[in-house]
Amino acid sequence: MMRNLVLTAISSFVLGACSTSQKMTADNSLSTKEQQEGWQLLFDGKTTNGWHTYGKNTVGAAWKVTDGTLHLDASNKSGWQTGDGGDIVTDQEFGDYHLKLEWKISPNGNSGIIFNIQDDPAKYKYVWHTGPEMQVLDNNGHPDAKIHKHRAGDLYDLIASSKETVRPVGEWNLAEIIQHNNKLELRLNGETIVTTSLWDESWKSLLAGSKFRDMPDFGRFRSGRIALQDHGDNVWFRNIKIRKL
Repeated sequence: MMRNLVLTAISSFVLGACSTSQKMTADNSLSTKEQQEGWQLLFDGKTTNGWHTYGKNTVGAAWKVTDGTLHLDASNKSGWQTGDGGDIVTDQEFGDYHLKLEWKISPNGNSGIIFNIQDDPAKYKYVWHTGPEMQVLDNNGHPDAKIHKHRAGDLYDLIASSKETVRPVGEWNLAEIIQHNNKLELRLNGETIVTTSLWDESWKSLLAGSKFRDMPDFGRFRSGRIALQDHGDNVWFRNIKIRKL
């Protein structure tokens, strides 16, 4: 009898601790530690506040807040993007920072996280005319996965991931982009998969050997907006947060 009471007490304690832990790490919120470290939420889980479609003042209707996720509803596909969608960018610009977010892609889907964007559609038609991209992709279904440097986690068309850590389609992936002291680091699901210097001769050589070689301002900027890409496929994002470095 005493043993059963002890086991029950232990179970109650563990469940209570787990419940408290879950509350502390609820989606689209910051823990006390994160607040102390200066993290900032870029998505509140309820609205699209803090974002706008590239070159516009509002977010296209294809971007919906669903069950605590920022979801691109690609049911109204138009060409390679979505009708009333488009790439969305942060209202704020960022220089050195640590960005974290989770993404989930649909079967055969394609999207991306693009950074250091200059929000000037009169000069740059698309976000990727200025900003490099961390690829978001279904590696098992999308044809881009057959192209070197175009797979999930790659610094798109510039550097391939050192290892493949992406999870199966439909599962959440934790992506991190760290830009600091002229260095760039990409992490996927807790592992560093890309590192490179920025804006030096090595970086210029990378750009010259890429599909962006004829875009004079691509990858040149040290700060800018962050974008979530509309590539015409369903994609979900959550827990988007950033810390300035």
